[in-house]
Amino acid sequence: METKELKIFFDLINNAVFEEKISEETKEGFLESMLPSFYSLAQKHDLAHLIGYAIGSNGIKINNDYSDKFKKLNIMAVMRYEQLKYELNNLSNSLEKNKIPFIPLKGSVIRNYYKYPYMRTSCDIDVLIHEEDKEKAVKCLINECGYKKEGEGSHDVSLFTEGGRHIELHFDLVEKDRANNANSILKTVWEDVKLKKGYSYLYEMSDEFFYIYHIAHMAKHFENGGCGIRPFIDIKVLSSIPHNRAKREELLKKAELLTFAKAAENLSKAWFDKKEYDELSLKMQSYILTGGVYGTNTNRITVQQQKHGGKIKYALNKIFLPYDIIKFHYPVLKKHKWLMPLMQVRRWCKLIFLGGMKRSVNELKINSHVSDENKAETVKMLNQLEIK
Repeated sequence: METKELKIFFDLINNAVFEEKISEETKEGFLESMLPSFYSLAQKHDLAHLIGYAIGSNGIKINNDYSDKFKKLNIMAVMRYEQLKYELNNLSNSLEKNKIPFIPLKGSVIRNYYKYPYMRTSCDIDVLIHEEDKEKAVKCLINECGYKKEGEGSHDVSLFTEGGRHIELHFDLVEKDRANNANSILKTVWEDVKLKKGYSYLYEMSDEFFYIYHIAHMAKHFENGGCGIRPFIDIKVLSSIPHNRAKREELLKKAELLTFAKAAENLSKAWFDKKEYDELSLKMQSYILTGGVYGTNTNRITVQQQKHGGKIKYALNKIFLPYDIIKFHYPVLKKHKWLMPLMQVRRWCKLIFLGGMKRSVNELKINSHVSDENKAETVKMLNQLEIK
């Protein structure tokens, strides 16, 4: 998408979320021929309802096909929000009843700062619990809410509601080896929280802890292929509420994420406050816009190559999962590590016979075709962002 079109695209989002007037440049420059690229980019980043809202609320005339598409997506965003709100209430009541302390995370919190909560879409519900409460929490949600357990990872348990909504019970906010030093700071979150009024077990983070968690989560996804546009809207939202900047920066510095945070804030300002781009902002923009909400496989594999020390080591790491990862796929390894070769074979059989082989082969193909130039540019950008 050309620079002129991008300016109009972000001006429309700015108008929808922050009620800032659409500029004369946007009014004069908007053409119906831009709709396909606007719709495609917005859909990739789960923002089409915002573009449609801005177009509709400003009386911008577009053809009926796209008008209907945008209206449909806006209705779907409202419905999704109502479903997530219902499930969060359902989950909260169950955890409260069973005396399990928990902290709502991500979209469940930040959407309350939006003009209309439905505007801040999300695909799942994330809550933090104590690891020692994991089995009890899973059991009560299955028995009382009808949820089904999908699997367990290094820092969370995945469940699905009867209506297909995804629930993630986290017992760590960020994995130990991700987002620089964030884990060492965020693991103390329970020392920072306070009870929400009217509840006995629902806790809320302080502003600075929530902000560092937001930045750490962005950094984690950024180094995994991209984090989408939505977190940059969140940055502007979180910058507009009362906060102590010095406290935020103090924690970001301890987490070794201050450089990344400032770069992310600069790009947010370029998109939504019409600030000038710097060289790093332009690189980040290109990296993010080529993907969607969770980035691209090419971006992710390029970064992982750098972390693992090259194409061959990355490929071996994908074929032979390290113990720290495979143990969560097969919990028996936590007690019987000697079974690891057998579990590797079991995993390969699962990939071959249960449909995961195509995805794995595709990743290895991408790994072998990542250009040295692309890799060098990505590594340079990550170094500038001080993402390790």
